[in-house]
Amino acid sequence: MAKNTWFLRELFDHRYLILQLTLRDFKSRYAGSMLGLFWAFLQPLAMMAILWFVFTYGLKAAPTETGVKFIPWFFTASVAWNFIQDGIFVTSNAINDYAFLVKKVDFRVRLLPVVKILSALILHGIFLLILVLILLISGQVPDAQWLSVFYYMFCTCAFLLGSGWLLAPLNVFTRDITQLVGVLMQFGFWLTPIIWDWHRLPEKYRHLIKLNPVFYITEGYRDAFVYHRSIAAHGLNSMLYFWAFTFALLGLGHTIFKRLRPHFGDVL
Repeated sequence: MAKNTWFLRELFDHRYLILQLTLRDFKSRYAGSMLGLFWAFLQPLAMMAILWFVFTYGLKAAPTETGVKFIPWFFTASVAWNFIQDGIFVTSNAINDYAFLVKKVDFRVRLLPVVKILSALILHGIFLLILVLILLISGQVPDAQWLSVFYYMFCTCAFLLGSGWLLAPLNVFTRDITQLVGVLMQFGFWLTPIIWDWHRLPEKYRHLIKLNPVFYITEGYRDAFVYHRSIAAHGLNSMLYFWAFTFALLGLGHTIFKRLRPHFGDVL
């Protein structure tokens, strides 16, 4: 039992340091610019506004197959995707950004992705407030199902921790990982039903979309905010698949992190 809770113990033992590093990381991301935090919102909001304009006025996007208005349907998944994308980018650079800790301080380096995830989570929380405002303007009525978004946020954090443990140590030895992540995020955006409705696919192809673990998260956000469905609406098979994938990612990432950790100081 003790062996299975080692990571939770590390989080608890270093909770104050993690909190300090998280706040420092969040502030440092926007330090030195006149508009500061505004830049964190400009790019994703601009992209969301462009896509909304193109699909609403250019392509005349109709309500989805389930009868939901396009704006709340689109923005809900976009907010989830922005959290995932931002989290993968920052966790993949976690070790490089904190090289001074890796080389000079006796610190649990595997906690650095946690710092990056919590920093990204602060920004995500602000985006969620904007999303709630958009949903209310669009006529959505809050209910208890909205609270299930916290479960999907936890799912996202677990997924990001696994990807961070996998990508961050590899990024120490080859900076091509950063470029590879950028390319994969481009593919991931279009392969995830964010601006297109997966219900319009032929029945025989729908199961392929569900193999994308991010699908579970983006549709989960829609289930919570737009469809007003419970967590069980996804089905037990989808839940088991997502967590099996995530635990496998965590296991692989932790193994790679552990094996490469002794060599970080030689490269940084």
